[in-house]
Amino acid sequence: MKIKKYIANSMPEAMNKIKKELGAEAVILNSKEIKSGGFLGLFRQKKIEVIAALDETSPSQKPIRSKKEISPLSHPTSRMDETVLTEINHLKQILATNAMQQQHEFPPVYEHAFTYLKQQDVEEEIARQIIENVLAESSEENYSKEEMKHRLTSEIERNLIFSSGISKEKRVIQFVGPTGVGKTTTLAKVAALTMLEQNKKIAFITADTYRIAAIEQLKTYARILNVPIEVAYTLDDYQQALEKFSDYDYIFVDTAGRNFRNEQYVKELTKLIDFDRYEVETYLVLSLTAKATDIITTYDQFQQIPIEKVIFTKMDETGTFGSMLNINIGKKKPIAYISNGQEVPDDILLPDQSFISRLIISGYTNG
Repeated sequence: MKIKKYIANSMPEAMNKIKKELGAEAVILNSKEIKSGGFLGLFRQKKIEVIAALDETSPSQKPIRSKKEISPLSHPTSRMDETVLTEINHLKQILATNAMQQQHEFPPVYEHAFTYLKQQDVEEEIARQIIENVLAESSEENYSKEEMKHRLTSEIERNLIFSSGISKEKRVIQFVGPTGVGKTTTLAKVAALTMLEQNKKIAFITADTYRIAAIEQLKTYARILNVPIEVAYTLDDYQQALEKFSDYDYIFVDTAGRNFRNEQYVKELTKLIDFDRYEVETYLVLSLTAKATDIITTYDQFQQIPIEKVIFTKMDETGTFGSMLNINIGKKKPIAYISNGQEVPDDILLPDQSFISRLIISGYTNG
């Protein structure tokens, strides 16, 4: 039997060499990845080492055996047959691994982090940019879990736009958003926080006249906080209410929550509320439990309105927080507040870059 070792850049290249020198009847005895070349242990290249063998006894020269002496191909009886099957399976694994590696954009540790960000619903381009920035700082490929978490957290924090809380320059604080995001409760939380912690004089206006329950809900909060409230059915009602509360520090305005896919709703909102005449700051309220694609669609739908900041609700109801990056980094909009429960005024947070970045990376583990 003739046995020979081959070193090639890839398995197909090795197979071609074997076929050329030993012929099509050769069999693979062993194959493995090795590293060769380089200088002082650096810049070494991955190679494939293959051990091949050829039984030099020609099939035509072998004695003819009876059918009883010939074993079925599906039931190998010799050690050589078992070796060949083992090496074929090993070759399949190598080819499958090579195919997977070709699909990856980054070294394994970085690829794992890239996959995690996408699983957090971070848009692919934003996730890719974060990983590329981390990779650009160091080409180290064997980071520990804690080190990669630290680097990811720092990179996300560095890219976030910070501007939490309500503006001190604006008096009218308007809340808009789709139905079901907890807009009215969030308004009450922010208003209570402003009144109790900053000792501000506040008032309520509700323009959510589509739902009686919404009006009653805000009236209940108004009674609890002991603040005045007006209901605005028209633009004139809205303007009169603003004039009535002209000596208040802040006026919190609740608007109707409707299907975010309904363009007519946003058009009606622009007719009901004067966004230009008064010192207005408009907040778009979004739920973290919604699909990432729906959150982006909602944001785009409200572009007819001058949105200044975003509030995310229902943080306590999900473990997926990537949409905050999609809005903050992708759309360049600050996150003013994050709601994490139903209690008024307790369950509301004033986030900074560190809080958001740590929240997004909180579930990261190094696989």
